[in-house]
Formats: sequence, C-alpha cells, structure tokens
Amino acid sequence: MRLVSFFALGALFAIGLGISGMTQPAKVVGFLDLFGAWDPALMFVMGGAVMVNFVGYRLAVGRPHPLLAARFDVPTRRDIDWQLLLGATLFGAGWGLAGFCPGPALVALASGSVDVMVFVGAMFAGFVLKDLVIKPAAPKLQAGLAASR
Repeated sequence: MRLVSFFALGALFAIGLGISGMTQPAKVVGFLDLFGAWDPALMFVMGGAVMVNFVGYRLAVGRPHPLLAARFDVPTRRDIDWQLLLGATLFGAGWGLAGFCPGPALVALASGSVDVMVFVGAMFAGFVLKDLVIKPAAPKLQAGLAASR
C-alpha cells in the first residue's frame, strides 16, 4: 500500500508540475529574469505549494503517526555547515543556468528532449561524484537516530 501511495503522490506532483508549466525551462528562466520579461508564474506555484504544505503539516502534526508508517520522519538537524551551503549554491546555479530543478527535470524526461536527458544524467553524475568526494553521512545519521530512540 505504501508503494501505491508513493506512486500516486509522485504522479500528482508530476501532473501539477506539468499543468503549471514548471517543466519548461523558459518559465523558470522567465521568473529569474527580473529586469527583462519577468514571468511571476513560478511565484504563484510556489505560494500555492507552501499553502498546501502549511495546511497539511498542521493537520498531520496532531496525529500520533502517519497513516502508512509507525512514526513521522521529521528532520532534526538545524545546523548550517559548508556542505549545505555548497550544495545549495550548486543547486541554485544549476537551476538558474539550466532552468530545471530535479523534480520538473524528471517529469520532463517524458518529453524525450536531449537537453533534459543531459541535465538528468549530469544530475545523477553529481549525486555519485558527491558520494565519492564526500563520504555519505548515512552511518553518522543512523547512529544519531539509534541514539535518539
């Protein structure tokens, strides 16, 4: 049942990205072009997403556990380190230069565009390269989770 819900939520997300036009790099670049032909559509998409998340979070926070899990997985880290800053900088630069962020790029793969395939390939290469250069934090994170239980 969890896999079905994951698929359904992913499909809903993909449909929303497609309807909003966020799979089109021109929309994203238009939003970033503050002094040219500025397109505010992304601002409204983000605002709608924030409102839905705000309401959903408020409804969920009072529940003892999610419908399909034993507990909530809410991030507990609050620190800002060099890895977070570097990752955010690279993410923002890639988003601004290519006009894609990961979610819309994966949805746009269905278009068959070579540009999208190159972007997604580079994105996954970046995931692998990051883990080769900076060892994954999973063992440290798992130890912290085990200690907090």
